[in-house]
Amino acid sequence: MQVKIRTDMRLVAEDILYIGTDDLDLDLFESQYPVPEGMSYNSYLIDDEKIAVLDTVDARRGTEWLANLEAAFSGRTPDYLVVHHMEPDHSSMISAFLDKYPSATVLASAKAIQMLELFFPGKDFSGRTKAVAEGETVTLGKHALTFIAAPMVHWPEVVTSFDPASGTLFSADAFGKFGALSKCGYFGEDEDDWACEARRYYFNICGKYGVPVQTLLKKISALDVKAIAPLHGPVLRKDLGKYLGLYDIWSRYGAEKEGVLVAYASIHGCTAEAALAIGDMIRSRGVKVMMMDVTRMEASEAVEDAFSYGKVILAASTYDGGLFPPMANFLHHLRDKAWQNRKVGLIENGSWAPAAARMMKELLSTLKATDVSEPVVTLRGRLKDSDRPALEALADAILK
Repeated sequence: MQVKIRTDMRLVAEDILYIGTDDLDLDLFESQYPVPEGMSYNSYLIDDEKIAVLDTVDARRGTEWLANLEAAFSGRTPDYLVVHHMEPDHSSMISAFLDKYPSATVLASAKAIQMLELFFPGKDFSGRTKAVAEGETVTLGKHALTFIAAPMVHWPEVVTSFDPASGTLFSADAFGKFGALSKCGYFGEDEDDWACEARRYYFNICGKYGVPVQTLLKKISALDVKAIAPLHGPVLRKDLGKYLGLYDIWSRYGAEKEGVLVAYASIHGCTAEAALAIGDMIRSRGVKVMMMDVTRMEASEAVEDAFSYGKVILAASTYDGGLFPPMANFLHHLRDKAWQNRKVGLIENGSWAPAAARMMKELLSTLKATDVSEPVVTLRGRLKDSDRPALEALADAILK
């Protein structure tokens, strides 16, 4: 006898039910990323001869999730709890789940099982877990889960799983997106709408781990994937090539957008004036320009834009004999996310002892395949007519 599925719950595919929750009260995801449209914590249930629950949710929505489970089970009990990722926004309810359903077995990577005691100190998991290895398959009936290791996407214990019967890839944090599903939709049918917050999510959450993401993409390229069910954001079911293509560009640190990003950090407006001037010069050459004031741009948005363009001009003021902190913070964020494979032009400003370019070069020197174009433009105070030839030369150099 199979689960009697409530008609108000959403089917991902035949016998696969979405049982996750939305968090509309959350303002900062991971205590750092603004989420004005909230966040989803995705969990799924496979209804077969054996019942598998795929991941739990953040404890902030634990009571609601347990109610979803009870309603979906209609008196039956689950056989498995699959843990794809041990980050607390997905694993917080493991202990409560096992207390409620003591006959269930946790399926997870060996490393995830080792991590259980880190998040549930004193809880005895003996005899309650089974480690699943790369390529191992657990059969549920007509559905089955084949496990695909995805270490460092974006934690070391991560696995994904694939159900051949429905063609559903349960992708852990890969292909995730900021935003509650009641706001952005349960199914990502609009690639442009998905890409905006999925891009910001990718570069800030997974951006450092391009090589592991490429490894995962190669593994799943051999599968007949018909749907991608991530742990955040909508289930993807149409035109999957678009989403896979974007992930390929992002994880190769490629330039998704044509044009030049001009990012500037100005104290009194003098450096901003020069940044706007070179932006106009580049536009006059028929090239798209995006201007970004890093003193006002929210950090995760700034990181997203920096990853989107292959050519970037950085314009910054000197401050206290070093680099103006908003630009320094921006470059530290990029370094931490492994920003690379970029062509960069530099503009510095300093009334008596310009130092910003030297500091920017030092930070950029730690990044892979990041070339600084000459000339480096040095300004002293306000932009003057005598400064414009150097800006024109930099505009030509960045476009070569």
